[in-house]
Amino acid sequence: MREKRKQSGFTLIELMIALVLGLILSSSIIQIMISNNMTERLNRAIASAQENGRFIIARMRNELLMTGRYDTLQPTLNADVDTIVESAFVKNNPVPLVGDFTNAATKGSIEGADGASDILMVGFQGLQDCHGNKHSYLTDEEFYVVNEYFVEDSTLKCRGYDGRVLRGLKASASTNDSYAILDDVYSFQVQYGVTDTLTSQDNSARPVKFIDADTLGAEKAAGSQVVAIRLAILLKADSEVLIDPVPLFKLFSEDSIQPSEQRLYKQFETTITLRNSKNFIRSRNI
Repeated sequence: MREKRKQSGFTLIELMIALVLGLILSSSIIQIMISNNMTERLNRAIASAQENGRFIIARMRNELLMTGRYDTLQPTLNADVDTIVESAFVKNNPVPLVGDFTNAATKGSIEGADGASDILMVGFQGLQDCHGNKHSYLTDEEFYVVNEYFVEDSTLKCRGYDGRVLRGLKASASTNDSYAILDDVYSFQVQYGVTDTLTSQDNSARPVKFIDADTLGAEKAAGSQVVAIRLAILLKADSEVLIDPVPLFKLFSEDSIQPSEQRLYKQFETTITLRNSKNFIRSRNI
């Protein structure tokens, strides 16, 4: 007679232990997936902010390097006005201030009130403004270009002008629409590196200090000249990554700011030497 085999299986305790271990393992895998997802989103946010920061710094540097340029011997320069007088105006006012333009008394570089973003305005001889407009000049003609940089609705924009229209030397022949350069700009701050006064007889064209636009007028009246521009830009990353708490940011002489939205922010700064203005100051030695 055959012996009956006993059926074996898992006990209730063994099943409970296996279930608990499975839950622990599943929970660990889920946590790793969530952590990896958050890390990926954070990396994307950082990369986005870095890319936007590099873009805006490079673009502003390329455009502002032209500040103060004026060459009366350039054959493509439009000569419908007295270019000698215009040359003196552009070289002495590479960074126009409020009151410099006869036909636009409120236009100029302005210090933002109570920590608000600044307005930067620069002038130079060029083929087109920051929007690519020619303002009725011929394709290969250069003219007095004035570019205005400002923040509106968290977007850094530029508006280009014909400087001769602003000076009241000709009638406007085109529109001055603003052009969006970069979104998600929380703050845009500008400082100006100025030379020593005329009484110092220092024609080295070195900036002795950096000041805000609201004190630039007095420095210019004393014979100082802008030979460098410092920019500080605070950008919000294009991402849903939440940062708590958001750190404080210090942009030049402004009070420290802490954005209310719990997102990733990155601060970028650069100093741009205005070689045309420096050459003009050095020419005073001649």
